[in-house]
Amino acid sequence: METVKAAENMRVITCKSPVNIALIKYWGKRDEELMLPLNDSISITLDNKQMCARTTIATAKSFTGDRIWLNRTETSVLNPRIQNCIKYVREMVQKDRSDEKDWHVHICSENNFPTAAGLASSAAGYACLAFSFCKLFYLNANVSEMARLGSGSACRSVHGGFVHWKKGVEENGSDSIAYQIAPASHWPDLRILILVVNDERKPISSTHGMQCSVKTSTLLKYRVESVVEERVKAMIDAIKIKDFETFSTITMQVRNQYIVLIQYSNNPIKTKESNQLHAICLDTWPPITYLNDVSRSIIQLVCKYNELSGKNKVAYTFDAGPNAFLFILKSELPKVLGVINHFFPSDDSNFLRGIPVDISEISAVKTLISQIKLNPQKYAIKYIIHTQV
Repeated sequence: METVKAAENMRVITCKSPVNIALIKYWGKRDEELMLPLNDSISITLDNKQMCARTTIATAKSFTGDRIWLNRTETSVLNPRIQNCIKYVREMVQKDRSDEKDWHVHICSENNFPTAAGLASSAAGYACLAFSFCKLFYLNANVSEMARLGSGSACRSVHGGFVHWKKGVEENGSDSIAYQIAPASHWPDLRILILVVNDERKPISSTHGMQCSVKTSTLLKYRVESVVEERVKAMIDAIKIKDFETFSTITMQVRNQYIVLIQYSNNPIKTKESNQLHAICLDTWPPITYLNDVSRSIIQLVCKYNELSGKNKVAYTFDAGPNAFLFILKSELPKVLGVINHFFPSDDSNFLRGIPVDISEISAVKTLISQIKLNPQKYAIKYIIHTQV
C-alpha cells in the first residue's frame, strides 16, 4: 500500500491485492445481493509478486460523479457489484465522516494477469477495492465483508496464507467472512504452477454459471448437504500438520470428485464421478463446459505421474475455466516441470514465468517420460506461472 496522499480537499491511495485459488470451492449463493455462499470454502492466497490487482482511488470534493477505469479502459460505474461497495462505503462515511458523504470517487484498477479467464481476477480486484476504500476514508470496517459484496471469493484475498471463508448463518451476512487458518510462512515448501491454457475471457461467467446450477443441478444440492462440511474439517487438519498426501487427495476429490451412495441389499456402494465442480456444471441446464481437451490431458498427466510415483506428488484443481492450478512440494518441482515441458513443449522464451527454477534435465525425468503414454502437444499451454503461498 502506498501512503494516502492528501491535497486540499482531495486524497489518493494505491494498493495491491493478491489472487486466491480455492481448494474447496463454493459454487452457488443463497443470497445474490449480499453474496452469501451455500457452503464454506477454503483457499490459498498466492504471492502478489507474480499475480495481483493494483487499484488507485482518488476522492475529492470537486469531483462531479463517480468514475471507474478497468485495465485502462473506462467502464460503467453502475455495475451492481461496484455499487454495492460504494454504497457500503457511503453508509460508513455517513456515520464517521459525514462532511465527506457527498464526495465522489475515481477508481483505476489493473491486473498484471488476464481478466475474466478463470484466474480469480475478480477476487483480487474487489479485495483491493475494499481495502483501498477503508484506508482512503479512514473506515473502521470489516474489509472481508465489504470485499464479499463485490465478489464472494474476494473476501478470501483479504488474508494471506491459507484461508477459511465461513458461509455464516446470519441473514444480514455479518458472519459470512474469511479467517486465516495459517500464514504463508506455515508451509514454505508448497509451490503452485498455473498452466494457462486459455487467457481469453470465458464465454460463461462464474456468476451466471452459479445461478444456473443453483436453479437446476441436483448434484449441487447433494454436495452442499452431504459432502462439503466433512471435507472442510479434514482439509483444515491437513493444512495445520502440512500433510501433503491428505491435502492433495482432498483437493482433487472435493473439487473434482462427486460421491453418491446407492443401496443394494442394504450395502452402500460408493461410485465416483470425477471433476465434481465440472460434473455439477454439466448437470446444470443448459449444461456448462469450462474444461477443454488440453485441461483433460493435464488431468491425465497428473494422475499418471502420481501413479508412477506411488503416491500423490502433484495435486490439480480447476476454477471455472480451462486453466490448471497444480500444487507441488518444492523438492519435486524440477521433475514435474521437466515432465510438463516434454508433453506440452513450447519455444517461447517466456514460457515459464514467475519464480525462477532450475529445470535441468535429470535421469528421473527421462524414466517417467518413457512410462507415460501420452502424445506431446506443442503450444497447447500458452505459458506457466510459478508462484508460492
